[in-house]
Amino acid sequence: MSQFSQAIAELIQQIKDANEHDSKLTQAIDTLAGFSCVDWLEAQPHFPKFYWQSRDTREEVVALGKVHAFSDPAPAYTILADGQRVWGGRAFQSSEDDGLPSSLFFLPQIELVRFDDQWSISVNLDNNISTIISALKQLCCDYLELPSISTNIQSISHIPEQSDWNDQIEDVLDKIKQDQFKKVVLARKSIVQLDGQLSPAQLLKASVAHNHHSFHFLFALDASQSFVGSTPERLYSRNGQELETEALAGTIGRGKTARKDLDLANWLAQDKKNLCENQYVVDDIVARLEPHSTAIEAQNEARLIRLRKVQHLKREIRASLKSGVNGVQLLSALQPTAAVAGLPREEAMKYILQHQPFSRGWYSGSIGYISHHKAEFCVAIRSALVNGDQVNLYAGAGIVEGSQAEYEWQELDKKMSTLLCLLKDRQPQDDSMQDEAMSASSNQNSASFGVAS
Repeated sequence: MSQFSQAIAELIQQIKDANEHDSKLTQAIDTLAGFSCVDWLEAQPHFPKFYWQSRDTREEVVALGKVHAFSDPAPAYTILADGQRVWGGRAFQSSEDDGLPSSLFFLPQIELVRFDDQWSISVNLDNNISTIISALKQLCCDYLELPSISTNIQSISHIPEQSDWNDQIEDVLDKIKQDQFKKVVLARKSIVQLDGQLSPAQLLKASVAHNHHSFHFLFALDASQSFVGSTPERLYSRNGQELETEALAGTIGRGKTARKDLDLANWLAQDKKNLCENQYVVDDIVARLEPHSTAIEAQNEARLIRLRKVQHLKREIRASLKSGVNGVQLLSALQPTAAVAGLPREEAMKYILQHQPFSRGWYSGSIGYISHHKAEFCVAIRSALVNGDQVNLYAGAGIVEGSQAEYEWQELDKKMSTLLCLLKDRQPQDDSMQDEAMSASSNQNSASFGVAS
């Protein structure tokens, strides 16, 4: 019997011996050398399926099945016991087109957890323990390694197309001049048609291997489609009364050579437009946290975050929370941030909902978990909706005074390449567009590279 099978058998015995007060049971597993959570996830028959890897890679979780589900996570606190976590998220914008709810959280039947090199499998109990035991027995302990992505791209179409994008930006810039906004985040949906079926877990596995310093997630309600992403941006992390969040705003691509990469980084770190954009996000987050905090501290200077395809400006923000503040209140206060919506938030959101030619759905929403003492959510950028032979990719750009449509379109391509390049080998990026933008910004203080969306 394998270590994994033995752990399941011992967990089933724990369930049979449990008393009526037990809410969660956990069985440690001896080190699983070479075990792949993503491969194992693909083999399992239970839904919902949820995968989470923390940005620091210390924690990896697979959550399967549901004991309870919530459209509003607030009532979850009434049933959560210590040690239990509710997983899920909220969309940026509800959409009937993609069949996903605007908000869904669930207490899973089964959780497989790796923390550092320690493994465990847990169950959350309800009154029907026979259902939990049956779910454990249905787990596939043995799994096949997922093959590499072999599908080819047949076509890519954009919503909006570039000409419509240019018109949108001109409209936003006119309204910024009229002081209706400081900033609006416009987005693009790119529909990638493949010549064969793509497993969402295949895309996730490839992204985990290539896109480091990111939260990785997969959320599937059923076998028909999955929401997958690898995002560098944390919405917030709460541990007791302490909170950590961040302003990730200001973006440029990576250079083809080490010298060019350094030049781009130095330019971004000194560009007034991008630094101002980052400050907008800091000010917005601080203002939203003030009603819930006794103290707030933001980094004075932005630091550079280098990812595989892009570089960002980032400032960390810490807060001490008032007594009684919980994770759901923080989620409502912070989502959506200025980094994915704009400023002022209400006016920017109204514009997006009225003028954006597609529904964002879960793109730029939030994904994560809540518990009584801890909570963590990422911002669901660098994400995709995978449905058989079609992949919908999403990216956004913050439009501020001086933004230029062509440069922002190129920015969308860079952000989208985080996942798109996993589907198709891409040519090295052309630095000439970035050179033009840097020159324009230096000479005219006008070219903005938007936000980290």
